[in-house]
Amino acid sequence: MEYWQKDMETMQRPELEKLQLERLRKTIERASKSPYYGKLFAERGITPDTVRSLGDLNKLPFTTKDDLRANYPFGMVAIPLERCVRLHSSSGTTGNPTVVVHSQRDLDEWANQVARCMYMVGLRSTDVFQNTSGYGMFTGGLGFQYGAEKLGALTVPAAAGNSKRQIKFIRDFGTTCLHIIPSYAARLAEVMYEEGIDPVKDTALHTICIGAEPHSEEQRRRIEKMLGVKAYNCFGMSEMNGPGVAFECKEQNGLHIWEDYVIPEIVDPVTLEPVPDGQVGELVLTTINREAMPLIRYRTRDLTCFMPGDCPCGRTHRRVARFRGRSDDMIILKGVNFFPMQIEKILMHFKELGNNYLITLETVNSNDEILIEVELNDLFTDDYAVLQRLSRDITRELKDELLFTPRLKLVAKGSLPKQEGKAVRVKDLRKLI
Repeated sequence: MEYWQKDMETMQRPELEKLQLERLRKTIERASKSPYYGKLFAERGITPDTVRSLGDLNKLPFTTKDDLRANYPFGMVAIPLERCVRLHSSSGTTGNPTVVVHSQRDLDEWANQVARCMYMVGLRSTDVFQNTSGYGMFTGGLGFQYGAEKLGALTVPAAAGNSKRQIKFIRDFGTTCLHIIPSYAARLAEVMYEEGIDPVKDTALHTICIGAEPHSEEQRRRIEKMLGVKAYNCFGMSEMNGPGVAFECKEQNGLHIWEDYVIPEIVDPVTLEPVPDGQVGELVLTTINREAMPLIRYRTRDLTCFMPGDCPCGRTHRRVARFRGRSDDMIILKGVNFFPMQIEKILMHFKELGNNYLITLETVNSNDEILIEVELNDLFTDDYAVLQRLSRDITRELKDELLFTPRLKLVAKGSLPKQEGKAVRVKDLRKLI
């Protein structure tokens, strides 16, 4: 077994927890120098001595996205701005964006964190890495760029969109690895086939890193088959630097969350109390290796669970399960709570269906209804009787999953809007009554 940083990745739990406690106490001291935490800690009497064990973490306050917005732009920054070298922010389409500021040390550590992830899935300095993420304020571009450079790979900063150009780069430069969002990976594979290109025979691709949008295990396996690659899930968010917070190893059974960079908790989203391993809750993260803008017990809104047991890969950092979605993405319809990924999971079971689908929520005669439109694959028949039978089979499985019967519409391939960025899977047109 090969490791990027063996001593750190395989550190025994007592040593790792000792390191976490040391870094947490330093983080509290550092955070107290920011305007926001300085005032909050003073009001609550919080000092590094407040935390004498990791069990004292619950003595610290939660931080939310609203706190970041309320302290826009630099109220969370703990070092002088002249020591800061970069910031990233959300789009801020409504109200203030969230801003995250980095020192040079923060960027160096982030690059190392991403390189560790890439090495874990078998990437080396001999690989050619193509990044299809947007650059700029979005962290997926520069985060993977600097990580791949730290790894020593030849990088192709292709940025987002323009599928034919992406494919030309893949073939001309001998790209072996892509960073790509799942919906676009499926779309890129479709364009290859439309152009008469076999991804297995006509490219050198062997690995893709996917993330940035929820996707089911069925979607991941379909992408792997279409492109002839291994697809590894990655997790990140700009508040925690960006990509590299957690990553799958070659076992593809949970994402190792790097506990020398963050302390993870999983809590009940309502009571905010810890939940046992294996029970889904909201992921809460505390940075312990960040200089410019430490965050204490940040509520991510992402839903997952800790996976019990050790990983065969030998890494001791805890694993979190595939993310179920976000607590604020949950749909409530007809008294039932569900997530879009539950629908995708059913749709991907049917080989007769393509990869593109759209969920529309609307009000019909004062009742909220759901319409699921999904494209057929390009090889499927247009025989009416066969389509009716397929529709009944899909609807039955959806009803078993959702506990109510949705409206299902099978449409021809190419009928739904195509997107080269994050896929829009849900349109909520319901009227407030």
